[in-house]
Amino acid sequence: MSLRLRLALFGAGVVALALLVFGVLLYALLSRGVGTNQDDALRSRAQQAVRSLNASSQPVAQPPVAPADLRSSTEIFVEVFDQAWTVLYSTVEPTMSPAARRGGFVTQGGFRLYAAPFDDGYVVAGQSVKVPQSSLSGIVVFLVVSAVPALIAALLASWLVAGRALAPLKAVAVAAEQIGRERDFGRRLPGRRSKDEVSRLAASFNGMLSRLQDAYEAQRRFVADASHELRTPLTTIQGNAGLLARRPAVGGDVRDAAVADIGAESARMGRLVDRLLTLARADSGLQLELNRVDLKPLVEEVCRQAATAHPQVVLTVSTTAASVSADQDALRQLLWILLDNASRYAREAIEVRLFNEPGWARLAVIDDGPGVPAEDRERIFERFYRSDRSRTGTHAGLGLSIAQWIVAQHRGRITAGVGGSGGAAFLVDLPLLRAS
Repeated sequence: MSLRLRLALFGAGVVALALLVFGVLLYALLSRGVGTNQDDALRSRAQQAVRSLNASSQPVAQPPVAPADLRSSTEIFVEVFDQAWTVLYSTVEPTMSPAARRGGFVTQGGFRLYAAPFDDGYVVAGQSVKVPQSSLSGIVVFLVVSAVPALIAALLASWLVAGRALAPLKAVAVAAEQIGRERDFGRRLPGRRSKDEVSRLAASFNGMLSRLQDAYEAQRRFVADASHELRTPLTTIQGNAGLLARRPAVGGDVRDAAVADIGAESARMGRLVDRLLTLARADSGLQLELNRVDLKPLVEEVCRQAATAHPQVVLTVSTTAASVSADQDALRQLLWILLDNASRYAREAIEVRLFNEPGWARLAVIDDGPGVPAEDRERIFERFYRSDRSRTGTHAGLGLSIAQWIVAQHRGRITAGVGGSGGAAFLVDLPLLRAS
């Protein structure tokens, strides 16, 4: 069942419920009013007869020429009784014999009766109870007959209103289907002047398309750059392997160089694949498990290992005690990324400092290299992005993207700036634990 039909049926159901409640209340009100009207009419007729009898010299009038049939008549009839409740006068045949020998109203044998005393007896006015019932039956028929076209009209109106309200949603569904089929993420829904929910939906849908377009373009660039980065070491490996296979008798120097190239490019490709897998896990929503970590021994250990791995630079370390909630392996990877990046561009020295700021543990990795241009200090954290000064290197441009993800997982921040010697300075701020 379509949403439009469900809305139309719901609208018709609401109208039907309203008509039912209205009909019940109206029936209850009219049924009470009809009974009251009948009692008023009987009382008025009986009192008129009493006044006439009290003012007349004759105890009763002459019997009517053609009395009405009590079994079929719906008119008000009048009967006069003496003190012993013997019928003296009646406008109907056969005559009534009231069961209640007192004044007031009584219902007897399908008739509503009212007895009023006069000087020589009693006057009884009566009428069949079918009269108010007939009136109420007519009202019920009227309500039923009038409710049918009202429900039809409500159903049609709900159908039209639902169609008008759902038309923009249908346009959104059609546009989404076409965009998914054609992959045209640059398409947008037309803006609406109204400020209703549909307008907000269209604006949200356009915003989602913008983010989807950015993600799609980023994915395309990611695939293209990854293919390019992997192609270079693969080409080198294949070329050297082919050389060794075709010319097994090559000289020792050539063979050693080819083997060294294969090993270096294999290691480079391994690092690239490892970092691609890390980013893939990040994109899949991987959440790091955070525990208490003391930064001082961790930073000193990694810096000691980095000094051995990069003996061409002088590594200076200055640390202070600081504890954070972190993933220890992820912090090691973060520090290694920053140290490898610094050693790649440093001329002679790298400085690592760990100190505390109000509420933060700050880790600074500073080199004396060419630095990062101001216009590139935000873009260097994008995947595969490398500034003009670094395009001659062999790195893939993924490390800083991974570093940014690790810092974000620790609810911290990472920025690129300028060091004291004009080189690059990467600052990482991590929230301090209260005990620190």
